[in-house]
Amino acid sequence: MANHKSSIKRIRANATKRLRNRYQAKTTRTFIKRLRGAEDKKTGLELLPKVISMLDRLAKKNVIHKNKAANNKSKLTKFVNSLN
Repeated sequence: MANHKSSIKRIRANATKRLRNRYQAKTTRTFIKRLRGAEDKKTGLELLPKVISMLDRLAKKNVIHKNKAANNKSKLTKFVNSLN
């Protein structure tokens, strides 16, 4: 157990941030699955900017690596463009 006041506070802050990061990452994955399940181009084009924004936010906060975000954005854009 931590003895210093600052380390106790740090443990609390880390736990809070961890929960927030997990929630945002899980929500992003859910939206990616929703986008991949899109049947028509209209739905895909509606969801794509939102998903790209979510991925950028996760990469900015180092929840996911910036290259992983870039790869996901590229693949999802290609997927949406291939829809009819």
